[in-house]
Amino acid sequence: MSNYSNTIFNQLLSFLPRDRFNYFVGQHQGDRNIKRMTAWNHFTVMLYAQIASKKSLRDIETGMKLHDGSWHHLGIKTVAKSSIADANRRRSYQIFEKLFYALLERCKEITPHREFDFENKLYSLDASVINLCLSTFDWAKYRTTKGALKLHVLLDNRTALPELINITDGKTADIKKLQDLDVKALEKGSIIVFDRAYIDYEKWKELDENGLTFVSRTKKSQNIFVVGQHTEKDKLEKNILADEIVMFGSYDVIEKEKYPKDLRRVKYYDKEKQKEYVYLTNNFELNAKQIADIYKDRWQIELFFKWIKQNLKIKTFLGTSKNAVMTQIWIAMIYYLLVAYIKFQTKFKNSLLELTRMVRETIMFRRNLIDLLSLTTETVFKLKLEKSPQMSFW
Repeated sequence: MSNYSNTIFNQLLSFLPRDRFNYFVGQHQGDRNIKRMTAWNHFTVMLYAQIASKKSLRDIETGMKLHDGSWHHLGIKTVAKSSIADANRRRSYQIFEKLFYALLERCKEITPHREFDFENKLYSLDASVINLCLSTFDWAKYRTTKGALKLHVLLDNRTALPELINITDGKTADIKKLQDLDVKALEKGSIIVFDRAYIDYEKWKELDENGLTFVSRTKKSQNIFVVGQHTEKDKLEKNILADEIVMFGSYDVIEKEKYPKDLRRVKYYDKEKQKEYVYLTNNFELNAKQIADIYKDRWQIELFFKWIKQNLKIKTFLGTSKNAVMTQIWIAMIYYLLVAYIKFQTKFKNSLLELTRMVRETIMFRRNLIDLLSLTTETVFKLKLEKSPQMSFW
């Protein structure tokens, strides 16, 4: 009898904190009165759909039936599309949301850090819209004729891992997620970088009082005036146009109730883009070039959003209810953590994109995962061609 327990898929699942998953299932009564489509069965087939980029429930069912010999070792009893649809609609997505954060804790323990020329933790806060068809997803009204969800992310720039994810309706303002941020949960000295959508003086005051640094772009409508120079003009670094001490208000009215302390304004000229940028920060320790570089590094969150939209299945959905959509998004994010975890743990030298492609093509292969990572994309495809005539008999 063939050994199905050593499939790439089975090895992927072994990285998950199964005991924590079972605890979350119990919390939300996820298996109450369930005989076949258990929470683990549900999660496994939806993760398979994510990895294999399946486009429909029938596609999932057909694909899994080709590998029915592996069901027992994967914890699967059924792959019926009606059972998957019912589970997506009824089983709380919060089970998978909590599994995401449990796996995140594991990832943070072993993730290598990018090095900066300062010791502080660096986070980027931003949001990205996931468009939905309003006629199909009528619960996700965004505009008169459009539907949407928003993915709000606090990204750890050193690890490229999302520290915090909030999924809201498309109408939720970006600033709301900054206002809701539990600043006491972040390490003192951490730096948070965000764009002009997150200007909130009261929240900035709270960040400052809790020992956190922020870096933001300015708005033309902001009422700011200069009270001094942080760095004299003859001592400015290259491409730094100004490094000033500023306050909110006007020359005759200082609006201290909004933000009572001085701020620092750095003006930077980007030669490559031939554009001037103006930043506000409460950090008076780092030099002006570091402040400019910190804001530049906010691009990491843009790359994160671009990557997940291009490589995860979060733009087309396998169910129309809110619970089904949220379930699919959280399982997609779990898969992101899984491949990131494997890349970090095995020190895989190539890109995350190449790793996801290799896993997709070999998900049901009976091969050691470590051996797989020693191959290249080209040799993986050759291996798949060699296996393809007998795949139906696995």
